[in-house]
Amino acid sequence: MNAQDTNSIFGTADMPPVPPASEEKTMAILSHILAIVPGIGILAPLVIYLVKRNEGSFVEFHARESLNFQITILLAYIISAILIIVLVGLLFLWVLPVVNIVLVIVATIRASEGRYYRYPFCIRLV
Repeated sequence: MNAQDTNSIFGTADMPPVPPASEEKTMAILSHILAIVPGIGILAPLVIYLVKRNEGSFVEFHARESLNFQITILLAYIISAILIIVLVGLLFLWVLPVVNIVLVIVATIRASEGRYYRYPFCIRLV
């Protein structure tokens, strides 16, 4: 197992060869942090992805990761709501917001450092 495999297991990726510009970092940070604002969770990373995807791979990567993670969280909420019938969903409805906030903060920190970050447990649809 090499360093790349180890990093992908723990939800991180190697440093980019060229550090991203300040504006790229800012947009990458916004794509993560705006995702936890109620009501715009999926919309913010989607808009950033659609507007900035051709301008830089760093912003595109982070916006895509944030969008995929928010879609995964939304699907988990839907499944949890269905599982409320058997009471298991209640536990998930308490855990999901905490997991969402913690992982978004970690991703935001990584983006501010100019590093690529892949969310663990994320369905990659985009």
